[in-house]
Amino acid sequence: QVQLVESGGGLVQAGGSLRLSCAGAGRTFSSYTMGWFRQAPGKEREFVAAINWSGGSTYYADSVKGRFTISRDNAKNTVYLQMNSLKPEDTAVYYCAAGAQGVGPLEYEYDYWGQGTQVTVSS
Repeated sequence: QVQLVESGGGLVQAGGSLRLSCAGAGRTFSSYTMGWFRQAPGKEREFVAAINWSGGSTYYADSVKGRFTISRDNAKNTVYLQMNSLKPEDTAVYYCAAGAQGVGPLEYEYDYWGQGTQVTVSS
């Protein structure tokens, strides 16, 4: 089992940057695919990015490609989401998730979820 805790959210102006972190507790963290999802007010949760266990494979939603970068440090049991050129439409609660399957965008592929961290981008 993996427990996940997100941090790094906050308020930022459009065009700014934030780096989210997701710390995992559990000896098997390094074996999991890790993903980031987000949920904006009144909308369904959507996929943002994912990274495989080694960091050698990544996958991004089209809406964030070229602006966001997912990475991981297995020695620290942590996955990151570097968010640049932020837009008001990036405003959402961001969740990290861990799954035993391959890198993918579907929620059912992930077994463990954090509580989320709020990101607000002002115009």
